[in-house]
Amino acid sequence: MRGVFTSGVLDYFMDQALYFPAIYAVSAGACNAVSYMARQRGRNAKINLDYINDKRYLSFSNLLRHRSLFGMDFIFEEIPKSLVPFDYEAFDSSETVLVCVATDCETGGAHYISNRDPDFHIDAIRASSSLPLLSPIVDYHGKKLLDGGDSDSIPIAKCLSDGYERAVVVLTRPDGYRKQPGKLARLYKTVYRRYPQLAKTAQNRHVMYNQALETVASLEAAGRAFVFRPDASVPIGRFEKSRENLQKLYDNGYALAGQAFAALTDFLNE
Repeated sequence: MRGVFTSGVLDYFMDQALYFPAIYAVSAGACNAVSYMARQRGRNAKINLDYINDKRYLSFSNLLRHRSLFGMDFIFEEIPKSLVPFDYEAFDSSETVLVCVATDCETGGAHYISNRDPDFHIDAIRASSSLPLLSPIVDYHGKKLLDGGDSDSIPIAKCLSDGYERAVVVLTRPDGYRKQPGKLARLYKTVYRRYPQLAKTAQNRHVMYNQALETVASLEAAGRAFVFRPDASVPIGRFEKSRENLQKLYDNGYALAGQAFAALTDFLNE
């Protein structure tokens, strides 16, 4: 749910007609990215704010009935096709390259899916957003995939290795945050006993995440990254249910993007 901060930043970008040649996105970031590419301002904020207290969207009853805390069919079928329509045609015609990250359950490594792949399907976004332990594994073109946050939470290294010199990075944690070892990592060995490499990746997630943060900070200091981070004064839980708190976080993202836009423009024009 912290991804609503990203929604605010991207909505401001859309208000300024600012779009990028490539986007590297993970989990909720991938959900935000596709609406941004389809140029549907406000769409992701509307989904998160209007449906946060809808049991079809997020509830323990979903977990009991469908093995997923989030209603994945509701989110990826009913919402985009009828309730808050997604412009598939605009997305398909976008010139932006999208690389979304999922985790390969068999290897434990990151699996990068591009909208330029000949067999790309929008289910890649579902795979990138399927939380381990709280969502079923997604079978995508023969690969068993889960949320990309376990294997590459901040894919800045992939972005640079693909040849991009600089990046605009939207984080969902405040400055100074460092991830601690996961409390549920041990459960992976039991739940995913068929996928031992996935369990190893989960146990090391905090190390990978913190290394990525250090890389972002180094690039920022060197003038190669422009970074947006939410204010520490807007605390929010991973499964936040307060519409008021979510609205504050969205407003924070939108406001920070506005405040930094002149500096961002200079960065992009260098």
